[in-house]
Amino acid sequence: MTEVKIIPLRLQDYVACHTGNQGLAKAFMTGLDACLELGADVIVNSDADNQYNANDIPALVEPILQHQAEMVIGARPISTIEHFSLIKKLLQKIGSWVVRIASKTDIPDTPSAFRAMTRSTAQRLMVFNDYTYTLETIIQAGQKNITITSIPVRVNEDLRPSRLIKSIPSYIKISIITIARIFIIYRPFLFFGYIAIILFSIGFLLGLRFLYAFISGEGSVHIQSLILASVLLGMGLQIILIAFFADLLSANRKILEDIRLRGLNLVKYDCNRSDD
Repeated sequence: MTEVKIIPLRLQDYVACHTGNQGLAKAFMTGLDACLELGADVIVNSDADNQYNANDIPALVEPILQHQAEMVIGARPISTIEHFSLIKKLLQKIGSWVVRIASKTDIPDTPSAFRAMTRSTAQRLMVFNDYTYTLETIIQAGQKNITITSIPVRVNEDLRPSRLIKSIPSYIKISIITIARIFIIYRPFLFFGYIAIILFSIGFLLGLRFLYAFISGEGSVHIQSLILASVLLGMGLQIILIAFFADLLSANRKILEDIRLRGLNLVKYDCNRSDD
């Protein structure tokens, strides 16, 4: 089990640290757990590279304090950030579009790490991705009917190169893998269903082509179409079965998340009783 230390700096300042580098997503979850353990009612998260303007924190938490949202995402002016390359800006837009479809939200800057959330929201989040948490947590919020909104925030000048992104090709590869995993985990039936429909459609059209040729007396000439149609239809059927199985696993994961949340609430209730 990983050892996590919470070091008090002053009366209200703490640092939660791992004994080794375990990645961004794990650090995010450790930070949430530390905040929950310390009794935080509102949690604000930001990157360590000073990308976001800390003066926007009051505006970030305002919708929560006004009971208008349970999670607030800071939307950066992506198109005007000079140190973002054209490829990175494009991938940011594509990633945000994919997450909006998967989460059924309208957050314009889903990769933004500058965000605020309520205590109950933090308790309901579980990150499975080792690389990043930004996209996955928004999708979870959308699926769990957590009220989420976005406000524009300012950014600071680029102080140092990102340690998370080694190169543009690496960023592209990781982004594609992350987006694909998001769909597989949170929209498995939709993901595999689209693939099955494509294979079925191609196989069906090839089958019609062979049938037309057979009626015309040229079936022997197009026997390859029949073979390929059979293969594609069989693959489509197998992927449909995978879609149903993946959807069952997704439902099981949601049940486990609910059990975890109830366990956290029961622990809090027991602690309150012991204090009385």
